[in-house]
Amino acid sequence: MKIVECIPNFSEGRRPEVVKAIVDAVAAVEGVRILDYSSDADHNRTVLTFVGDPKAVEEGAFACIAKAAELINLNEHHGEHPRMGATDVVPFVPISDVTMADCIEMARRLGKRVADELNIPIYFYEEAAIRKDRVNLEDIRRGEFEGIKESIATDPYKEPDLGPKALGTAGATVIGARQPLIAYNIFLNTDDVSIAQKIARRTRHSNGGFRFVKGIGLLVDGLAQVSMNLTDYRRSPMAQVTEFVRREAQRYGVGIHHTEIIGLVPMRAMVNAGKWYMQIDDLKDEQILENQVFGSQSEEMLDEHAYKFIDDVAAGTPAPGGGSAAAYAGALAAALALMNARLTVGKKRYADVEQEVFEIIEQTEPLRAALTESIEKDAKSYDGVMEAMRLPKGTEAEIAARDEAILKASLVAAQVPLQSARDCLAVLKLAKRMCEIGNENAISDAAAGAHMAKAGFMAAGLNVRINLLGYDDVPEAQAFKSEWEDMNKEVEALMHETIAIVHERMGI
Repeated sequence: MKIVECIPNFSEGRRPEVVKAIVDAVAAVEGVRILDYSSDADHNRTVLTFVGDPKAVEEGAFACIAKAAELINLNEHHGEHPRMGATDVVPFVPISDVTMADCIEMARRLGKRVADELNIPIYFYEEAAIRKDRVNLEDIRRGEFEGIKESIATDPYKEPDLGPKALGTAGATVIGARQPLIAYNIFLNTDDVSIAQKIARRTRHSNGGFRFVKGIGLLVDGLAQVSMNLTDYRRSPMAQVTEFVRREAQRYGVGIHHTEIIGLVPMRAMVNAGKWYMQIDDLKDEQILENQVFGSQSEEMLDEHAYKFIDDVAAGTPAPGGGSAAAYAGALAAALALMNARLTVGKKRYADVEQEVFEIIEQTEPLRAALTESIEKDAKSYDGVMEAMRLPKGTEAEIAARDEAILKASLVAAQVPLQSARDCLAVLKLAKRMCEIGNENAISDAAAGAHMAKAGFMAAGLNVRINLLGYDDVPEAQAFKSEWEDMNKEVEALMHETIAIVHERMGI
């Protein structure tokens, strides 16, 4: 299933009826599941977490932004937490069968809709950022609602990515895409907020602390709090961050009162913390009960799998081989075309082609997914040929049955690379178009995609032919070869045109 997580933050934590109305607006969207929401009166802020398929989640995000704009007036809002909008920040997080690129597109589409329909200024951040100086949320939000309200119309840095250059009662909203984040707070056994502020400065990356930690010092429930976001819990782990804060607190004669997690936390983060504190150095993923019950895989195993294909090809086994490599090349070609496309949308210089580029993205993503699937599908298709070859061939009847089985399996095996060739041709057409209209600064990437598409096409054709050796008189085999030859003429013409376009745009 395609699953996206959305974690919008709202500038309201003191009126339960308003929070409920916002949550209900999301819950009313079919296909969305509310996982959690929590409010903090001191922060005057609510964090909502919901998941679902991409279209439903995008619709749910719009629904809650609209409801928050209706019910929250930033002119009357006060709280400990920095904020600039009624819906302050809306991140999309890829969870299952969804890429970061998918989430970036969701952010861009949602931002345009909110700006157009709700007249709210929009800023894009993290992976969806259009400007390099807007990757970090704190940079965008500096000055908060009051300061931005004064400067948005005159300060070029504060000019929104989309929407009006003015703040209404709903303020401005920051929308983006990111990896899973842990909102982690450590309470100290003191009410001296200056201690929390000093510790936060030493802990956060912007002041030389942990690379993937953002933090501020606050006074919450009568206790000093080091409020943090862990943007990559694997490289800035919870346990090590906690112990650093503990040691820093000791310098001021205080200790940790308790800690809290706002919203949801990946199980891997908690397992890593348990392993570190309990010194279970040899704890394996298969020892985790939930992993055995639900078949979960560790992130380390998934990361390792990404590199395994190349080693498998080099191993000298019958499969994966050229057919899988052809699909791999085609998938890379699609990825490069998508790269150029996503570097084109959102740029004012290419506004006149933005709609077409979005359509190209929608056409290219399924091709990338299909070619990626064909990497493994091609390897498995050859298993049928090997199985047919192992059939007995003692009698004439057995020989005839074996030959028939090999023919059928060979035709099946040829169909996979033939489909890869079709997909590579489709990718080539899209890559060529991106060479024509795409971001000139990344035209080499679109051109590289075109060349990779041709390479994948040619490699797939070789595999079609080798799977059909000796079957020239078989009508299906003849049809496969004839189709590939017709496509090959089109590929050659497209590449010739693409090279001319690239040379002209690059001034070669």
